[in-house]
Amino acid sequence: MIRLNVNIDHIATLRQARRAYEPSVAAAAVLADLAGASGITIHLRGDRRHIQDDDARTLRAVVKTHLNIEMAATDEMVQIAGDVKPNAVTLVPERADEVTTEGGLDAVLHEAELCRIAAEINQAGVLVSLFVDPDTAQIEAAQRTGARQIEICTARYAELTDPTRPSAAKAIEMELARIAECANRAGELGLQVAAGHGLTYRNVAAIAEIYPIEELNIGHNIVARAALVGLERAVREMIAAINGRLL
Repeated sequence: MIRLNVNIDHIATLRQARRAYEPSVAAAAVLADLAGASGITIHLRGDRRHIQDDDARTLRAVVKTHLNIEMAATDEMVQIAGDVKPNAVTLVPERADEVTTEGGLDAVLHEAELCRIAAEINQAGVLVSLFVDPDTAQIEAAQRTGARQIEICTARYAELTDPTRPSAAKAIEMELARIAECANRAGELGLQVAAGHGLTYRNVAAIAEIYPIEELNIGHNIVARAALVGLERAVREMIAAINGRLL
């Protein structure tokens, strides 16, 4: 069964728009859990544009299922990972001027540094995951760093399945095949396999069918839907979509 980690960054985005105390990310995590989510994902960015350090600590106390913190591969973030001790840390690329994460880490180029960072996080007893593009060279480099999981970036697939910019079915099929090939290679290397980025109620089912993908990290689309129907319903609807049955 595919696990769904709900990314609640944009609950914090709404809060930070007014520098207020509501909406509560802790309350959002509880509601997602009640709706059937397998875990919570947050991205603690260097610029702290949404999730704050205190959020990470609070969520570590509140989340009893699975807490995944996305972060850049920096010494500052390694220290935070060791202090907070989430269930997993997903290392992601990060630029100050990006709207959101724009693609996967270059594990080939930065292999030596990622080896060092992964070793320190592993030593803290935290699972290390690397967010990488669907490229077999990146998957193989990720395995060499000591990471135990990879998260395949589905950004290109999301672009191809954007209903406002229709793409040819063949292009979508080719991207799904590329993702499947990389998931299979990761499985052969003994890595756990997750996927995420830009996944929606409309496009998630095809990704969920790919073996050995076992975890999906989805945020913006769920929070956007929650603004209209409430978070619990939005999470339940995403779980239904993952299982191929839209509510």
